[in-house]
Amino acid sequence: MIRRKRPVAGACALLAALTAGLAFPAGAAAGEPTGQDAPKVNLVLDVSGSMRAKDIDGQSRMAAAKQAFNEVLDATPEEVELGIRTLGANYPGDDRKEGCKDTAQLYPVGPLDRTEAKTAVATLVPTGWTPIGPALLKAADDLEGGNGSKRIVLISDGEDTCAPLDPCEVAREIAAKGIGLTIDTLGLVPNVKMSRQLSCIAEATGGTYTSVEHQDELTDRVNELVDRAAEPVVTPVATEGAGSCDKAPTLTSGLYTDREEFGQQRWYRVELLAGQELRASVSVAADRAVRPDYGVLLRAVTVHDREIVRGEATGNGRTDVLSTGLRYPKPERDDDDTDKPAAEVVCLGVTNSFSADSGVKTTPGLPLELTVDVVDGPDGADDVASFGLGRGWWLLGALILTGFLAGLVWGWLSRWRVAVWRTN
Repeated sequence: MIRRKRPVAGACALLAALTAGLAFPAGAAAGEPTGQDAPKVNLVLDVSGSMRAKDIDGQSRMAAAKQAFNEVLDATPEEVELGIRTLGANYPGDDRKEGCKDTAQLYPVGPLDRTEAKTAVATLVPTGWTPIGPALLKAADDLEGGNGSKRIVLISDGEDTCAPLDPCEVAREIAAKGIGLTIDTLGLVPNVKMSRQLSCIAEATGGTYTSVEHQDELTDRVNELVDRAAEPVVTPVATEGAGSCDKAPTLTSGLYTDREEFGQQRWYRVELLAGQELRASVSVAADRAVRPDYGVLLRAVTVHDREIVRGEATGNGRTDVLSTGLRYPKPERDDDDTDKPAAEVVCLGVTNSFSADSGVKTTPGLPLELTVDVVDGPDGADDVASFGLGRGWWLLGALILTGFLAGLVWGWLSRWRVAVWRTN
């Protein structure tokens, strides 16, 4: 049976593998949850003068951000320690040196008082510069201490105005500290230059970049990222797929990362015992400018290149992450199948159809995350999910019965009307 996930603008429908809260059976070889302290999230909001622009659903960018923040604060899990930092909120002048110092902690990272946080957000007025680099450095300091998950969510409508302090270099510096901090970025009504910079910041720490043009997209995406921080931290294991199945690495249940170039195909192997089920999903992120209309294909094939099942998804440029998945239940062995091997090697092939204009770097490849889960198979797996219908057989039977009864009633009514017409 194939499971497909449709991309949603601003959503990572992420996507199966990009969600960091996956749980695997005991003894999983990769992606073990770590960390016990309360998760921390620091929302970093651009309050520069450009946030006055009224191009998000007929309202200003600032108004859309405030509304999104209010909804996010209402939905924040109790266990999450949340803070809010601003950039460009206080200095209205033209002195660049002073403008590039303009970052402040609006609400400290800690247990959330929703009323107090909302009141603080309500006071914000678009004011000054866009010191993204300095704000990220301060935001990282706000999250010091503890071994729980740490996440910065940066929301901006423009690129940094405080060079030579490059925000990408700042993000790499934060990543090099090894404190397990992830930076996710959201671009409000982005242009190419801003998208490139925010993508670079996110990539440096293993985060995600999302372009946003509507207020509900902003709310949904920030909510997802805050919720993700509350889930157990899963550390992906780096692997390197091969160009063919016979040379591919053998994977067990876990979360894996790799890189795949434009149009490339990567192969991985999974051993599956009789009576087990393989569940796999893959996500490929467009961390640079790509052409619209692209797709991702995940195939499970035998070592003899016979396709067993596939999952695929397509995109049109409205999402930065594309995900798909599949399931394959291996039937139990019959008593007369003892001469057959107990384990089967399943080859997982990942193919993408991303492309880019000339001048866009093709290396390193696009970030790829692969989830592999091998579990006990369902009862009756020998019918391979009932020819694709799974438990939908009962619905099909109900529809057939309903159609049959409706036909009888309609026929009876038709004959009765004809009889009445003849009598009259």
